[in-house]
Amino acid sequence: MRTGEPLPAVGEVLVSLATGVWHWDTATGLVTVDAEAARLLGLPAEETVLTEAQTRARLHPVDWNEITGVVQLAVAEGTLAEVRIRIMDEQGRVVRVVRSRSKPSFDPARKAYELIGTLQEVTEPTPGTAAGRTAVTGDWRRSREAFLLDAGRALAEARSTAEVLRVAAALSMPGFSPDGLAVFGVTGDRLTIIGHHGQQPGDEVPFTQMSLQTDYPAAEVVRTGRAVYLSSPERYKERYPLTWPLAEPFRRHSWAFLPLTVAGRTMGAWMAAFTYPVAFTPDERSVLTTVARMLAQALTRASAAENQRELTDGLQRSMLPTLGPEIPGLTLAARYIPTGGGLQVGGDWYDMIPLPGGASRAKRDGGRFALIIGDVQGHDVRAAGLMGQLRIALRAYAAEGHRPDAVLSRASGFLHGLTDANGGADLRFATCLYVEVDPATGVLEAARAGHLDPAVRMSDGTVLVRATAGGLPLGIDPDADYPTTRLVLEPGETLMLCTDGLLETGGHDLETGWQRVRKTLEAHEGDLEELADALVQAVHGPSSHHTTGPLADRREDDIALLLLCRQGEGGCGQEGALLPARRLVRRSMLTVAQAEPERIAVARQQVRELLHDWTCADQVDSAVLLVSETLTNVLVHTDADALLVAEVTGTPGERRLRVEVTDTSDALPHKRRPGELASSGRGLVLIELLAHTWGVAPRGEGKSIWFEFCEPQEPGKTEESMPQTPL
Repeated sequence: MRTGEPLPAVGEVLVSLATGVWHWDTATGLVTVDAEAARLLGLPAEETVLTEAQTRARLHPVDWNEITGVVQLAVAEGTLAEVRIRIMDEQGRVVRVVRSRSKPSFDPARKAYELIGTLQEVTEPTPGTAAGRTAVTGDWRRSREAFLLDAGRALAEARSTAEVLRVAAALSMPGFSPDGLAVFGVTGDRLTIIGHHGQQPGDEVPFTQMSLQTDYPAAEVVRTGRAVYLSSPERYKERYPLTWPLAEPFRRHSWAFLPLTVAGRTMGAWMAAFTYPVAFTPDERSVLTTVARMLAQALTRASAAENQRELTDGLQRSMLPTLGPEIPGLTLAARYIPTGGGLQVGGDWYDMIPLPGGASRAKRDGGRFALIIGDVQGHDVRAAGLMGQLRIALRAYAAEGHRPDAVLSRASGFLHGLTDANGGADLRFATCLYVEVDPATGVLEAARAGHLDPAVRMSDGTVLVRATAGGLPLGIDPDADYPTTRLVLEPGETLMLCTDGLLETGGHDLETGWQRVRKTLEAHEGDLEELADALVQAVHGPSSHHTTGPLADRREDDIALLLLCRQGEGGCGQEGALLPARRLVRRSMLTVAQAEPERIAVARQQVRELLHDWTCADQVDSAVLLVSETLTNVLVHTDADALLVAEVTGTPGERRLRVEVTDTSDALPHKRRPGELASSGRGLVLIELLAHTWGVAPRGEGKSIWFEFCEPQEPGKTEESMPQTPL
């Protein structure tokens, strides 16, 4: 062609270059090809119109999926779509490999893609070579797919921003891996550095708080939502001359800046920098874009999880109190472990309330205060909200100076009014244990609303459940009554209040869960804080997974725990440390009123727990039987109440059990010889047969019947030689 002559037609040029032209409209589903393109597809060399199905039948199925992915990538980045395609014959054999280059566009109105491009036959590169790496076929594709699967799995499992950044830094991309990474966020109109890898600490300072209007690749990516690829330092310097001096000291040769987009919103940018030249072929851009999308999703999930944890921590801190000032003679410890619910906040709570007349004296001489522990039904935000409201109400009623029974009665009416306000559609109840403490005397006055009984670790290490009278859970009956039980915390003893999560975590029921907790209580020798940690660790730590309970339903529950130690011998010292247990005296005391015959069962249980490590099981059964007999005799033959005092003294193997039942009646018991059909008169006979010693002691008002057992030195044997005569 001579100078000045008109240029040949485009079609003639394409024919001379053996290049075909094709047009694809996804709205109509038709593909139009010219004669050369038809020939490359294995069809007669003439212009024709094909359906998508007919076109797809001529291509390798993997390459068809590749085309759709590259088209979406090119539209997102505003670049050309370039892909290698294997052409198949009717027998499924590859007849040739062609390269397609097209400029796709997307019509939002029709929600369709339209492509006009070229097809040109190329030689299939040898797998593993530099040319083979840039193709979309062969080993490189399989490596890329495996990499994306692993990367997606790793990023999906990351639960924090730091974990996401560690995963991103460890990604080894097939054929090309970045040397440096940086994740940029957006705060207002400024860029921020969320994290980076491959740079020294402090290198990120020039890039922090950079205006989005700055002539910097990451800022442009955030502004436009389009990726920026810089394949050489010269390209970087030419396109961004103002910020090139910031990047030059890192001595990198190629950069990719990709948008981090979630739900159509660009939340930041991801930089991948390379120490060697990278051409950023369509295949490499596809990998980077896919990783950027997964990275954006992972960062969004991690950020949401961190915000949720921050909300949870703030909610817990606002709802759970501190234990207040130190009380002379007492040591307190508390724990709250949220193990259920989406927000990791449930309805369990505890509180310590200075009572009227005691707050100002707390530091000086230990004024009265109340300990509260409870559990609102449910493990959701509603339960947490009700817990906060109920806690405030209890503090208000206690601050007014009401007794424990009145505090719980008012709180029950308050909770019933809250949950019944919407017509009873979401009725909730709450269990609660309210204990008023007098530090000077160790007297505890407890009122219980459907909650677990308190437990006491005695000075010798023995743990007893202290039975307390109780009523319905709060919120069920607005007019419910809650009787008060008086207990005494002796010097050296530790009171434990807990919610059922401490017992039932790990598939346990109340019985097996209590056995597990009891072992920890009795064996621990550290301070009170260490005891609290040990109790939580025993049911919620790794070791607890080896002692799971019998229940198939092992849903976890929140745990609230309160420990109160009265300083003294065998208990906690001045710094709250539990002193070595001195097994000298263990004592249990219980009152059985005429109108409360059911408390005889409580007395039997307390005596059995008092003798939990007694060497002779037969003696334990005998002692329980005699306790039942003596208490029943008081209720049947007198009009008075009975006071039971059971005491164990001595060292293991040489201990003595003394049980004394006192009443205010002056009528002394008499030993009788009942006939076979007699319904009474066997009480003293049993005492004489089973106890080692026994007797009746008159008091100023009333009398007491007592009996003693001596522990045999060899387990399982009784001492026949002990005298059994009454004194």
